[in-house]
Parts: sequence; structure tokens; C-alpha cells
Amino acid sequence: MISTYLAYPLGRLTVNLISLLSGFFFATVLATLPSQTGDWGIVAGGSDLISCNNLIAQVISRNIYIFNSIKIGIIYGLFVDAFKLGS
Repeated sequence: MISTYLAYPLGRLTVNLISLLSGFFFATVLATLPSQTGDWGIVAGGSDLISCNNLIAQVISRNIYIFNSIKIGIIYGLFVDAFKLGS
């Protein structure tokens, strides 16, 4: 079912946007958890990025662009949270 949905360009665009926004949501969750528990934010953010890169490197799939969109969303979300904290 999903393979027929991804065959169309609009379907791929929709899946990319949903995965990008879900990555942004995950970044917001990952940025707020260390501050609530009192951990180091920079170390936690770096370990999140490293674990995300390792996860993407290990997953070999036909739909790898979905995981790349999630990774881009996570990185973008962490940058936005850093700018919010800086101002």
C-alpha cells in the first residue's frame, strides 16, 4: 500500500514533509528533556546527533530519504531551540 502511495510525486512530497515535521517535533522533545532532568544540554544534543547519524547509517532501506528528512528535521529543530535559548 505505501509503495503505491510513494510512486506518485505528491505522495513522496507528503511523506517528506511529514517526516521533516516529525523530526522537528523529536528535536523539541530531545531539547527539553535534558533541561528538565538537569543534564548537560550540549552533551545531550551532541549525543542525540551522533546516535541519529549512527541509526541512519545502519538502516539500509529503499526509503532512506524518509530517514534523511527526519534527520534534517532534528538538526533544524535543535538549531531553532539554540536560537531561542540565545535570545
